[in-house]
Amino acid sequence: MTEHNTAGTSADTLIRLSAAQLAEKLHAGEVTAVEVTQAYLDRIAAVDGKVNAFLHVNAEEALAVAAEVDAIRAAGGAEAQALHVLAGVPIAVKDLIVTIGQPTTAGSKILEGWHSPYDATVVERLRAAKMPILGKTNLDEFAMGSSTEHSAYGPTRNPWDLDRIPGGSGGGSAAAVAAFEAPLALGTDTGGSIRQPGAVTGTVGVKPTYGSVSRYGAIAMASSLDQIGPVTRTVLDSALLHQVIGGHDPRDSTSLPDPLADLVAAAKTGNVDGLRIGIIKELHGEGYQAGVENRFNDALELLKEAGAEIVEVSCPNFQYALGAYYLIMPSEASSNLAKFDGVRYGLRVLPEDGPMTIERVMGATRAAGFGDEVKRRIILGTYALSAGYYDAYYGSAQKVRTLVQRDFDAAFEQADVLISPTAPTTAFPLGEKLDDPLAMYLNDVATIPANLAGVPGLSLPGGLADEDGLPVGIQLLAPAREDARLYRVGAVLESLLEARWGGPLLAQAPDLAAAGTLEAQEAK
Repeated sequence: MTEHNTAGTSADTLIRLSAAQLAEKLHAGEVTAVEVTQAYLDRIAAVDGKVNAFLHVNAEEALAVAAEVDAIRAAGGAEAQALHVLAGVPIAVKDLIVTIGQPTTAGSKILEGWHSPYDATVVERLRAAKMPILGKTNLDEFAMGSSTEHSAYGPTRNPWDLDRIPGGSGGGSAAAVAAFEAPLALGTDTGGSIRQPGAVTGTVGVKPTYGSVSRYGAIAMASSLDQIGPVTRTVLDSALLHQVIGGHDPRDSTSLPDPLADLVAAAKTGNVDGLRIGIIKELHGEGYQAGVENRFNDALELLKEAGAEIVEVSCPNFQYALGAYYLIMPSEASSNLAKFDGVRYGLRVLPEDGPMTIERVMGATRAAGFGDEVKRRIILGTYALSAGYYDAYYGSAQKVRTLVQRDFDAAFEQADVLISPTAPTTAFPLGEKLDDPLAMYLNDVATIPANLAGVPGLSLPGGLADEDGLPVGIQLLAPAREDARLYRVGAVLESLLEARWGGPLLAQAPDLAAAGTLEAQEAK
């Protein structure tokens, strides 16, 4: 893009600024919210045909909110002074989070074209902060997947290499941020669906402490595991967004009553001197790509040089976490998805012949509306909950969950923050693991323990792997309710790594404008 706005900042420059930098320019009057929002809408129009990050673009409403922010700032006075720091900064929302005025599909044909009659709590908070919502982002159907290939509306592609996956289930949000189609996005993380996409796209992804961000209005897959969180390009941006969406919500029975700590201040602390950072013995080494291990070791050295104490901790029950998760998650999903029955809302398919009973309508609707991965997990979950198998499978998995929580408790007695690679490999090629569900599930081996225990996790870019030049993620984990520690350590590590790279990692990403058309990619 070469057009310049009235303040002399090119649209291409605007979309590459962090959310914090955009907020400063908006507050100073150097640019307008309409100019910023339009720059992102133009970017979406220019490149999303290649990436497929968005399922719906909300241009008219986003520009209207931006114009309202500009009018308030121009008028001055108390209302202008009361504007949130992120007022006028656009955001994208994962299409699992309900919104008034836009469709919410959950990436599924069974909800194609469905409009929610209410906003999720996090969306209400975005609207209260007057953040223009650019649209809804693609995902694996009902958040079931690690590659965003299970969307009913086509896969999202990784902006670093359009032949590779952007992670999942929230690949749309991560790809939108990595492709400079949005400065901020919301995702949901059930077993790593914010952090793993962050790792493979070179973005920052945060899973807050379970219950610290309201789940009201997020279409549930596994209610005891799901958590909404930020997807951004910097650690500070994640802290700013987390501060907007977090806090108690009486409509969510699992919402924590605790007030949020000052996460933004934590991200600006600027030191890790004296902090104990624990390497999780079970979450690196054998089975991890060499380039991932190399960047992980680089990060450890930088933290040590910055004054942190590096210790090794063992969490022996983490080896059972993947198996336990893939019993608990499908069991809860099987229950949560029972409401999609062709009767109350969404898709309805009538049987072609025979009696028109509710059971037959439900069967025809779910057969046509759900994809293979959703059906697989419903069947697995229903089996695990069935009479005669409940104790052997679901009950045993919950016992393992308790053991994982105890491992975390013991580890946090030895370390303030834990560290590991976010994912065992960089982004793999599209289609490589579609026919091997177990290989796909292994992508979540390092992220799942945090969801089982409810502790917060943050993934930030750790550099590029030697073998393929693709992003590697570094994961930080903290005790429940101690999200501020993640931002403190994450911001310092980010600064140290960027000093080594000579700037933000995404500055090294390929130029999407020269990447060819989506049709050309598909022809390959």
